[in-house]
Amino acid sequence: MPDTTPTTSASIAKGEIGPGCAKTDPIMIADEITRSFGGNTAVDVQHVEIPRGKITALIGPNGAGKTTLFNLLSGFDRPNTGTWSFDGRTLSGIPSFKVSRMGQVRTFQLTKSLAMLSVLENMKLGAKNQRGERFWASLFPLLWRSQEREIEQRALDLLQRFKLDAKKDDYAAALSGGQRKLLEMARALMSDPQFIMLDEPMAGVNPALTQSLLGHIVNLKNDGVTVLFVEHDMHMVQAIADWVIVMAEGSIVAEGEPSVVMRDQAVIDAYLGSNKDRDLGEVVAEIRAERSASPAVDTAAAAKEQ
Repeated sequence: MPDTTPTTSASIAKGEIGPGCAKTDPIMIADEITRSFGGNTAVDVQHVEIPRGKITALIGPNGAGKTTLFNLLSGFDRPNTGTWSFDGRTLSGIPSFKVSRMGQVRTFQLTKSLAMLSVLENMKLGAKNQRGERFWASLFPLLWRSQEREIEQRALDLLQRFKLDAKKDDYAAALSGGQRKLLEMARALMSDPQFIMLDEPMAGVNPALTQSLLGHIVNLKNDGVTVLFVEHDMHMVQAIADWVIVMAEGSIVAEGEPSVVMRDQAVIDAYLGSNKDRDLGEVVAEIRAERSASPAVDTAAAAKEQ
């Protein structure tokens, strides 16, 4: 497993650590985010902050609302209620393509590569502010040829970094599942993001490529990129994550350093299943009641006071 520099709670959270706790330098802040489908509430997040420059893992059982929360925060879906901001700029109502241009990008559990384009062409599509994309400018190659060469060179450099340079002329459809994950991560970097959200980046990837993907995620942090990723494998989470957020039935039930969170009773009950004889809804309801009854973890109010 890749090594990461140890990160203490004091360098990430301020005050008491708990669900929705305030961070010393958050890159994203979300309040009162809810999303319902019919009569079912998929997401009900009162307050959450993502620490800047860290690797944060979002974990929880199937159906906990992790991907739905990803979709809401990245502009691919709209919440019923709530506000959220990225790097101090509100994202409420901003469509996904504009969110990407602002420096926040995401990947998908099921990769979205364009199958009948080459690997290199897929990469070049990820670059933003391309002059040749505008109709009138496209008619005059002198206006965009130099930028096109720069974009292609950056794409080739990233493909080499992700060990996909030998596949640059292959159709994306010819890549294995793991290679498509690498391509999607590399393509996301073409836009020079500050914040990247990875939805189950290791799902369906063979063990050999898993190690490579873990290394690339750590390198993103070393390059100054904030990472939020969904993962089910606790060994991977403990290996690379600085911070862990736990969801159950749409709500955040625990936060903290990986080693501490794995011993949290709320996590054991709601995620690891040691309390499987009880209804998960009862467990989450108890956690919500405890949180609302304790002023020490009313972090939204605490943040406003500061």
